Amino acid sequence: MKLHHIERSDSKNGSFSVSHHTYAHFLEVWHYHKEIELVFVLKSTGTRFIGDSIEKFEAGDLVLIGENLPHMWLNEGSYFSNPSPNNAEAIAIHFEKNFLGHEFLARPEMQKITRLLENSKKGIRFLNPSPDILNDIMALPEHKSFEKMIRFLELLQKLSCHKDFCLLSGPDSDTIAPNGKHKRLTKVYEYTFQNFKSNISLQDVAQIATMNPSAFSRYFKQVHRKTFTQYVNEIRIGYACKLILEDKQNIASICYESGFNNLSNFYRQFKLIKGTSPKTYVKKLP
Repeated sequence: MKLHHIERSDSKNGSFSVSHHTYAHFLEVWHYHKEIELVFVLKSTGTRFIGDSIEKFEAGDLVLIGENLPHMWLNEGSYFSNPSPNNAEAIAIHFEKNFLGHEFLARPEMQKITRLLENSKKGIRFLNPSPDILNDIMALPEHKSFEKMIRFLELLQKLSCHKDFCLLSGPDSDTIAPNGKHKRLTKVYEYTFQNFKSNISLQDVAQIATMNPSAFSRYFKQVHRKTFTQYVNEIRIGYACKLILEDKQNIASICYESGFNNLSNFYRQFKLIKGTSPKTYVKKLP
């Protein structure tokens, strides 16, 4: 999977955007953007990827994805047949954290919403959202200008007070900062996602980052609190989980398809990252 940066900003038409679309299938692209995204799936099933989280999704799925957090919705194979018996429908809201100004979130009245947006850096799945919340999301595209803004703030407040939720991505999952102080790593991320199935040498990625290997190793560990090898292994295991969920290959085939050279290392890394063996992981799937 190649990681793509998507530019969604359109300040001419409003401080945030609301879209209600129906597709043959969702966009099959592993991507990130600076906007926070709230997604309500109305129709569709498949696998949802957010950071290092890989879970099944279905109609009713409601998630909040933080800025620059990689994500993708991958539909099942039947959605790609021609003609397809299924379609995918969702409402998506995109907004920047400071869409009402840099001082707005610092106001005392905004504490809960500020905490909500902070938690969104790991991705939030809202469990058992109330009909009130879902109806507000459904109605939002119909409102105009100022009223839409007020309704959206009310929606964020309701979400910030919703107590039944789970954080999706693990504590070591990484966001991407294409325009930040670690801009030189953007090409490293893209190269890694494009080539993780093959051998990736430290010399190659250090050259991409225009650094010598030793300096790159120190720099990468300082930024991510893990070695580059650990980072690559997490990507490979995440991809292996995707293949396991698709249930199209045996464990040995998945091992090599994910970029590992031998089964023993695959099993070792899987247990280290997921806390269980691949076979137990399969048994726990719904």
